[in-house]
Amino acid sequence: MYFRLASRFLFETDKRLLAKAAWTLGVKGLWSVHKHKRRLKRGEFFPPFLYLSVINSCNLRCQGCWVDVAAKQHRIELDAANETIRQAKAMGNSFFGILGGEPFMHKDLLKIFEQNRDVYFQVFTNGHFITDEVAAELKRFGNVTPLISVEGSEIISDERRGRAGVLNQTMEGLKTALKHNLLVGVCTSVCKSNIDDLVNDAWVNRLIEMGVMYCWYHIYRPVGPESNAQLALTSDQQRRVRQFVVDTRATKPIIVIDAYHDDAGNALCPAATGFTHHVGPWGDIEPCPVIQLATESIHDDRPLAETFNESAFLKDFRSLTAEHTRGCVIMERPDLLVELAEKHGARDTTARGAVIEELKNVTPRRSQFQPGDEIPERSFVYRWAKKYAFNDFGTYARHFDATKYRDPDKDAPDSERSKSELPVLQ
Repeated sequence: MYFRLASRFLFETDKRLLAKAAWTLGVKGLWSVHKHKRRLKRGEFFPPFLYLSVINSCNLRCQGCWVDVAAKQHRIELDAANETIRQAKAMGNSFFGILGGEPFMHKDLLKIFEQNRDVYFQVFTNGHFITDEVAAELKRFGNVTPLISVEGSEIISDERRGRAGVLNQTMEGLKTALKHNLLVGVCTSVCKSNIDDLVNDAWVNRLIEMGVMYCWYHIYRPVGPESNAQLALTSDQQRRVRQFVVDTRATKPIIVIDAYHDDAGNALCPAATGFTHHVGPWGDIEPCPVIQLATESIHDDRPLAETFNESAFLKDFRSLTAEHTRGCVIMERPDLLVELAEKHGARDTTARGAVIEELKNVTPRRSQFQPGDEIPERSFVYRWAKKYAFNDFGTYARHFDATKYRDPDKDAPDSERSKSELPVLQ
């Protein structure tokens, strides 16, 4: 498998783009994690990876979207984006996730990429705006990987994303990106309506045949004004996705990303561990994209390094959530977020101004934390990479208190409670 994967990178990719990714994402990315570890030992903090939601607008209306895509357009302007990236680079960061809305609706997005060619960007996109002209520019810059969202079959995609013809347009954008030899990924927010279509070998094989180099399976989080909780996976279905990811990593020549587990299969939250935080379209500094609460902004007068290091809200978020669960706090303990907001006077960072009420209406459910059902990595490469660069950095050893964990499955109906009897493959 490793030989086939190496062959794909050597023979199916543009060598200049591959070298650029290996340096900025690989070497410099590992160095940014190393600097993060050193900061933690000194009692200092700055996340080694930042998500930037550069715009709230989108051409789609997806189920479960937490962004105010239909509100008046707001974006992080070019100068503010460049300054945020500059200050993060000064702390050693070299990798940024770009989100929206739909990022390619930002009029200066390509300028952001071009003016920061010493770092690497992963763009979460529906692919509808990846034209030949856009793809050619991304290839010229050499520092961008489009991560294109595919949410199911044609019928499911139309339903999930709020309009007709979505899948065809997405696949056209994907084909255009691949035609220009970009390093391309495909992501899916796995829910009940698409798990059977996309969590299988046939779909992964199709991606490999097309030339896609990596894929990412997110777990659907029922949040926002129309959370569509009926789409959320049961515990058993989440474990099925985890098992599939682990098996695919060990058997298929494609990189599979996940953001929820360490090498031993222990659950973690990248926001609670401090691996990443998020900047919203209005410049608000939030724990993660789906937690739309903040007390600080990139537009504040003080430097970002000082903001991240001294934010009582973010520090309290990391310790309080890690104390109660290793999973997703917004799924399992939304009450903790309400408590944090009230304690710190955190503002609602949405246009709709209803986040607190939405949190109060969330029905707790299990997330990636499923005690006793841990599935360790089978691939020694992933085990090594996670041990060094993607773990909890000691967060849960310092904070987690098992006596404070509330298992949502214990209070769920029998139909939603699912202690799995599937075998764990070592």
